[in-house]
Amino acid sequence: MATLNVNGIECRYGSIKILSNINMDIKPGCFIGILGPNGSGKTTLLRSISRVLKPHCGSILIDKEDIYSLKPKQVAQKMAVVPQYNDVGFNFSAMDVVLMGRNPHLGDFQMESPKDVEIAKNAMELTNTWILADRPINELSGGEAQRVIIARALAQEPKILLLDEPMSHLDIINQIELMDLVKTLCTKNSIAVLAVIHDLNMASRYCDSILLIKEGTIFALGPVKEVMTPENILNVFGVDSIIRKNPVTNSPYVIPLSPKKLSKDKNSSIHIICGAGTGTPLLKTFRDEGYNVSVGVLNVADSDFETCESLKIFSVSDPPFSAITDKAYEANLAMIKNANIVILTNVPFGLGNIKNLEATIEATKHGIPTYVINETPITERDFTHEKTAVNFMQQLKEYGAIFVKNPTELFSMVLKK
Repeated sequence: MATLNVNGIECRYGSIKILSNINMDIKPGCFIGILGPNGSGKTTLLRSISRVLKPHCGSILIDKEDIYSLKPKQVAQKMAVVPQYNDVGFNFSAMDVVLMGRNPHLGDFQMESPKDVEIAKNAMELTNTWILADRPINELSGGEAQRVIIARALAQEPKILLLDEPMSHLDIINQIELMDLVKTLCTKNSIAVLAVIHDLNMASRYCDSILLIKEGTIFALGPVKEVMTPENILNVFGVDSIIRKNPVTNSPYVIPLSPKKLSKDKNSSIHIICGAGTGTPLLKTFRDEGYNVSVGVLNVADSDFETCESLKIFSVSDPPFSAITDKAYEANLAMIKNANIVILTNVPFGLGNIKNLEATIEATKHGIPTYVINETPITERDFTHEKTAVNFMQQLKEYGAIFVKNPTELFSMVLKK
């Protein structure tokens, strides 16, 4: 086991400062993902830790020893690197390339022993490259060559593993197999892993901690669930997002959103009456088109409420599983009266949310253009036991509400205006 400490390093290319005041500790068995925009300094950080670029100031320690005071061979016995670009240069066989990973453990002019060959073979089997052992490295596909380079790193038997975009060139099945392997080595063999990863969801799924870099400094560093937030993603990448829980891994799942457009009429506002997830596609689309969007009334536990929170869309809400209160109903009416357009989604109705349908009728009475998405017949969505929703829907027709079949038809009518 080995511990890596990065203490206040600053890195430069000539007079250009790339990294400033980087501090972090990587303990055995810890998997840290480095995320950030292009040019933020992610690769430079790995180059500095791997002795390729000496910091302008600060120190990098392995087990309390400065790596720049150690011999390269001493560092390579503890730390392996999978670089972003892997140009071997000569047309060695894949097996020969992997055996190069044993060099730090050999004496001068010493040949590989049967044990070294066995270690290399095991690394190739772990990365599904043993079948490529006799193939020239320069004749392999990009993905095959990438897996061979990873096998070379594993053949070093490192205590610290640095990975710079390890999934580049790999298809989805090899990405998952690689990340599963790295996670297993990290957990069972107590290897410390530091990896530059562009896929936010792969990082969320496999990493223990996330390091967010912005403009050469640490923006956030900590456990995945604390760092992967819509606020941090917006601040670092400039992209709005919705965060959901991955139902399989329980890790945060990031849904990036399109950049918001400027509305032709900045005063255009749309009020959406929705629930049970029926409003989420509309919320995103109208927000992206630059409309001022409001929503009501939602229960706090509703998935549409979570979407509103992620998109920073104001919504009138009541506590989870409660019926719409008079206060929320009045607030909903106030927002409706200030809207240019009101939209009622294909939401199911029961006694708890029937007041949302009443509020929609009020919109039509006030002459506000009102669109009703009637994808599923209201007879199949009315759970009031007295057909109250069916009767209210008939009133909407009588007051002139515009009924559409689905969101696509709604967009074609509203967005062209």
